Amino acid sequence: MHIHILGICGTFMGGLAALAREAGHKVTGCDAGVYPPMSDQLRALDIDLIEGFGADQLALAPDVWVVGNVVSRARQADGTPRFPLMEAILDAGATYTSGPEWLAQHVLRGRHVLAVAGTHGKTTTTSMLAWILEHAGLQPGFLVGGVPSNFGISARLGAPTLAAARSAPPTEGAVPPWGGPAAGRSAYFVIEADEYDTAFFDKRSKFVHYRARTTVLNNLEFDHADIFDDLAAIERQFHHLVRTVPASGRVVVNGLEASLSRVLHMGCWSELRSFGAAVSDFSAQGEPHAFDVLERGRPVARLDWDLTGVHNQLNALAAIAAAQHVGVTPQASASALGEFLNVKRRMEVRGTVNGIVVYDDFAHHPTAIRTTVDGLRRKIGTQRILAVFEPRSNTMKLGAMKAQLPWSLDQADLSFCHAGGLDWNAAEVLAPMGEKARVAGDIDELVGQVTQAARPGDHILCMSNGGFGNVHAKLLQALG
Repeated sequence: MHIHILGICGTFMGGLAALAREAGHKVTGCDAGVYPPMSDQLRALDIDLIEGFGADQLALAPDVWVVGNVVSRARQADGTPRFPLMEAILDAGATYTSGPEWLAQHVLRGRHVLAVAGTHGKTTTTSMLAWILEHAGLQPGFLVGGVPSNFGISARLGAPTLAAARSAPPTEGAVPPWGGPAAGRSAYFVIEADEYDTAFFDKRSKFVHYRARTTVLNNLEFDHADIFDDLAAIERQFHHLVRTVPASGRVVVNGLEASLSRVLHMGCWSELRSFGAAVSDFSAQGEPHAFDVLERGRPVARLDWDLTGVHNQLNALAAIAAAQHVGVTPQASASALGEFLNVKRRMEVRGTVNGIVVYDDFAHHPTAIRTTVDGLRRKIGTQRILAVFEPRSNTMKLGAMKAQLPWSLDQADLSFCHAGGLDWNAAEVLAPMGEKARVAGDIDELVGQVTQAARPGDHILCMSNGGFGNVHAKLLQALG
């Protein structure tokens, strides 16, 4: 079929486009504001992109319009629609659907879906889990909200048949615990399970569409203040996900999270495995970069790897517990993770100039910022960390969690905030940090502040969930 994707450059919709193209469909799409890595991936796939959401695209007449959640019925100040194409689709009575629904019907049906949900760490944990299954010879399909470095792409269909998935003997004799997929489909599919809403016409969380058999609940905090009123509203959506897991399925839950305990108290009808807490099914003993994996207190594997931070240690435990459900032993999982390469934009070194290292990281929620800084601190010891960040997510733009920013940055030696486009006073919020925090109204001013403060031996950690005005390249050029 021919599908035209509205909002194709989002990480989810871009991954969906890649899957559809791999499956043999004709794929076109439109969006506004494109930045790597998704734009690079779409161009490499030779997918035609149209800038904007003009109604003239109706002439493409695809078999179905796949609508991303960036699209709405919003109006401009002059009363004209912000997304004219969507209005034209509705007026024409054309066939349209959401991305998650299209994926569920055309890609996920008949497969063992392993879904990774949580406020933080979804992309990294999903990538870990996909790599574990790949390492075990299971050739999974996957859709990740980033680009896993072990694969170099954000999505793929996986082995074309169950027989193909078994053609390479699994490292530890991993076998499907159920009847397997329909003919011509991959046995396993690993997906990043987002709690954000599906589309303007479907306000359920994306993950309820996936019908997962193995579900990871990695953590749960308040986020997405633009669509959720409070934490309880998100907990209810997470329970909707739990409700879809069959009795033969497995729910893997972070035992350290009170919010997830409340979710499970609403009801759980599947096998339950916990991780993180001392009394969990899976726990860790040792530092995050080198630790023993314990299953119910008994050492079952050893993991030595390049990643740092307690958050990544917990991500690893979650992936190990999930992989066990499809027959991969903790020892085999740890062996795979020893070769795991982190996702792009997760503590990614963008360059070193005059002894100064510049990193790029996707952290934007205060807790993610804090754990990211903590991970770098554990790695570099007493060397200086210069944290450069922008509150870009809808939640942060609304100021819903601004009071947590000083706490999230307290392990950095200096912090630099890009405050452009905010409706709240960043200088006032960061005032408790004194001389350790500085605020800039635009990227050039920010680059100037950081360049003036930096000295050899420093580590500059840039954090944003967007392109950040290509600040990394500008810093490297200015520092040179």
